[in-house]
Amino acid sequence: MMFMEMLWIETPTNPTMKVVDIQGCSDIVHEHNKDTIVVVDNTFMSAYFQRPLALGADICMYSATKYMNGHTDVVMGLISLNRADVYERLRFFQSELGAVPSPFDCYMCNRGLKTLHLRMKQHFKNGLAAAQFLEADPRVDRVIFPGLPSHPQHELTKRQCTGCPGMITFYIKGKLEHASTFLSNLKLFALAESLGGYESLAEHPAIMTHASVPESERKELGISDTLIRLSVGLEDEEDIIADLDQALGAAHPKK
Repeated sequence: MMFMEMLWIETPTNPTMKVVDIQGCSDIVHEHNKDTIVVVDNTFMSAYFQRPLALGADICMYSATKYMNGHTDVVMGLISLNRADVYERLRFFQSELGAVPSPFDCYMCNRGLKTLHLRMKQHFKNGLAAAQFLEADPRVDRVIFPGLPSHPQHELTKRQCTGCPGMITFYIKGKLEHASTFLSNLKLFALAESLGGYESLAEHPAIMTHASVPESERKELGISDTLIRLSVGLEDEEDIIADLDQALGAAHPKK
C-alpha cells in the first residue's frame, strides 16, 4: 500500500478560534510536494461560510453532527474532495470497511442541509451581537470571535470566509470559581460539549472538552481556567444577551 503525506488544518481552531490561511498553506505544501494531501476541518465554518476546496485544499471534512445537520439529532461525518485518485481510495475503504451512516441518519442530515443558509445567517447575527456585548463588558477580559475587528486574523477571515458561525471564546475576569459560577447560572444556554445546533450551549474547555490535554499544554495553548466557549444558537438575540448578562452578574455581583 502506498502512503501519502498529509497536512491537517483546523480553522478556526477549537477552542481558541485561531484562523489559518488555507490558500497560503495549500500553495506552500503543493509547491513542496504536489502529492501531499491538504485536509481542512471545516466543521466550525460549515460549507456556507467557507469553501476550502476552492482555496486549494484536497479534502474538506465536517463533523456533520454540528452545523451541517444543525438539529442535534445525528452523529455523522462528511468529506468532499477535489482529487479523483484520493476519492477512489477512500470510496474503496468505505465500501470494504462498511463505515456508512444509516439511511435514516442520511435523511435527517439532508433535511438539515435544506435550512443551512438560513441557520448560518442567524448564527452569525446572534454570535456577532453576543461577541460585541461581551467585548464591551467590564466583567470580561477578552473575547475571541473572528467576526470582530479585534480578532488577530479578522482580515484573513474576511478574505476566505463569507461570515462566521456562532462560536465564541472568551476569558471571564477572575478565577475558576468565577467561570464555574457563570456557567452554573446560565438559563438559556445549556452546559454541554457539543456545538452547532439550534440551541445555545456553553462549556468549560479546561475541565470538559480539553480535560485530557496536559495542563502544561493547555497553558501554552491559552486554555486557562477562565476560558469559556459558547455555541450561540438561534434563539432571540435579546434573550441570549440577557442570559449572558445575568450569568456574568452572578459571577461578579455588585458590591
